[in-house]
Amino acid sequence: MERLSINAEKREVQGKGSARSLRREDMIPAVLYREGKAQSIKLARKELAKLINTISGEQVIVDLHFAGGEKKLALLKDYQVDPVSRELLHTDFFEVSLTETIRVTVHVVAVGEPVGVKRDAGLLQRALREVEIECLPDKIPGKIEIDISKLELGQSVHVSGLKFEEGIKVLTDPGDVIVTVIAPVAEEAPAAEAAVAAVEPEVAKKGKKEEGAAEKKEK
Repeated sequence: MERLSINAEKREVQGKGSARSLRREDMIPAVLYREGKAQSIKLARKELAKLINTISGEQVIVDLHFAGGEKKLALLKDYQVDPVSRELLHTDFFEVSLTETIRVTVHVVAVGEPVGVKRDAGLLQRALREVEIECLPDKIPGKIEIDISKLELGQSVHVSGLKFEEGIKVLTDPGDVIVTVIAPVAEEAPAAEAAVAAVEPEVAKKGKKEEGAAEKKEK
């Protein structure tokens, strides 16, 4: 598994006011979680932004370097951005140990265009975008790629079809569907038939009225 490094500093002062002050100094407040405990830290905005862009949603072990040579291994769990300015606001890290298994979710990436879509105009449905696994931190795959180019109409890829290296336990239900190719939506034939059916009774009714009128005239 890939490992990246970033400098971090411990912080004692907390609260919204402190967080705003840090951002004005181009520092981002963060929290490092470990076994129910939380340690407040801060990181340089530019370094953190570069880290997030490098990871791009993949699971990557991060070496957090503190003053005095202290180092902690962690996974980037989440980060928050301002919905309007897109400014980075806060980050959460989860401390890990290379000797302890952990549970994490890993993104599933579909590669290729299914035959059922390209040739038969089918539709690709994504039912599952990540799976949960349990393993040692250095065994965590950054992402899981699946080749869907050979899928035909009605065919699917299930969790049970994923391949992992030894030492990785899959916790997501093996029967869960990840992707499936469904038949194209039929034309609006039923609607057209319904319209015809709605017209026919009117024509029939009109025909009966005309027959009745003709009979009266004859009398």
